[in-house]
Amino acid sequence: MPGFEVFGEEEKRQIQDVLDTGVLFRYEFADQRNGVYKVREFEEKFAQYCGAGYAQAVTSGTSALKVGLAALGVGPGDEVITQGFTFVATWEAILEVGAIPVFTEVDVTMNMDPEDLRRKISPKTRCIIPVHMLGAQARIADIVRIADSHAIPVLEDTAQAAGGRIGGRHLGTFGRCGTFSFDAVKTLTTGEGGMIITADETLWRAMSEYHDHGHDHAVNPGGRGGEGRSFIGSNYRMMEIQGAIGLAQLAKLDMMLSEMRKNKARLQEAASVIPGIGFRELVDAAGDTATHFSFFLQDREHCRRVNGVLRENGCGAINFAENTWHYYPKWEHLLNGRTLAAGGWPFAEPGGRKRVVYDPAALPASAELMDRNLVYPVSVRMPEERMAAMCEALKKAAAV
Repeated sequence: MPGFEVFGEEEKRQIQDVLDTGVLFRYEFADQRNGVYKVREFEEKFAQYCGAGYAQAVTSGTSALKVGLAALGVGPGDEVITQGFTFVATWEAILEVGAIPVFTEVDVTMNMDPEDLRRKISPKTRCIIPVHMLGAQARIADIVRIADSHAIPVLEDTAQAAGGRIGGRHLGTFGRCGTFSFDAVKTLTTGEGGMIITADETLWRAMSEYHDHGHDHAVNPGGRGGEGRSFIGSNYRMMEIQGAIGLAQLAKLDMMLSEMRKNKARLQEAASVIPGIGFRELVDAAGDTATHFSFFLQDREHCRRVNGVLRENGCGAINFAENTWHYYPKWEHLLNGRTLAAGGWPFAEPGGRKRVVYDPAALPASAELMDRNLVYPVSVRMPEERMAAMCEALKKAAAV
C-alpha cells in the first residue's frame, strides 16, 4: 500500500530541483526559483490525472477536509453526515468547523449505507461526507442522487482511495469536491500532505484563499495576488518538497495500483477455500485500488477462530471491531465528549449545555458486519516469502 515502497531516483531528482533553488515556500520568490513551482505543478497534474478542473494542495488529508468544509460554508448550527467506519480525521474536521457529525451505518461495501443516509438527513444537514474506505468505492452515485434531491453538497473523503474509479471516472469527482491524503502510509505519499479536487472554480478559489490566510492569489497562482482579502483563513499550505515528492509518486501511481491488484488477487484466491467466506462487495471491481483485502466470515465466533489460526501462523489480520482509530464504538473521546476547551466546546455550548451526545450502540448493522470482517493491508512490493506465508495461513484457516 505505501508509496514509500517505491521511492527512488525520481523522487530524489524532484527534491533536488527544489533544493537547488533554495525556495521551500510554494509562493513568491520568483527571482530565485528559476520557474520551479513544484506544488503548483503537482496540483495541475493531479487535477489532470483525476479529470478534475481544479486541485488545491494542502498540508494533510485532515486539513483537506476542513478547507473543503469551510469553502462549502459549513459551520456552527449545521450537521454533516458521514459514516461510522472511517478514520477519526473525518469527524474531527466536522467538529473543527463547529458543525455536528451525524453517523450512518455501513453496508457490505464497508462504506456509507445510502438507505440509512436517507433516514439521517434533517433540516440541519449541510453536507454529506461518504468515505471510500480502505481503497474501495462507496455507492457514490446513489449517495449523490439522494443528496441532490435535498440540495445538499457531497464532499467525498477519498483519503484512502487515490486512483480509484467507477466506470473509468475517478473517485473524488462525483461530489462538489473530493479530498485526498498523502500521509506516510498512503499509496501516493508525500510524507504529509493532502489535496482537494473540484470542477467548481468558485469553490476552488475559496479554498485557495482560505488555505493561505485569505490571500487572494488573483494575479498569479504562483504569487499571492493583490491582497484584496475577502475573508479570514488559516495556514494549510503544502511546501515545495512535498509537491516535488508528489510529482514523482503520481507518475508511479497506476503502476502501484496494478501491483496491488495482483497481490490482492493472490490473497483472495487463497482465502476462497475457507468455508462460508464472503468478500467485500465492490461497486466496480476494475476500479478498486486494492490497497486492502477485506472478507467476511460466517459470524463473530467463526471470525475469531479464523484469525486465531492466522495469528498462530504469523499472519494475523485486522478486525476493525477491535480497532480504536476507525470504528465508531471505539472512539471514547468522541463518545465521552472529551476536549481541551475548558468550556466543553465543541461538545457543549458556552454555559455547559450539551450540543450532542453519542450512543455507542447506535449503529447495530455496522456492528454485525464489523464483528465478522477481517482485513489485510496489501503491499506494493510484497516479498514472495511473505505472500507465500499469508496464502498458506489462509488455507490452514479453512479447517476451523
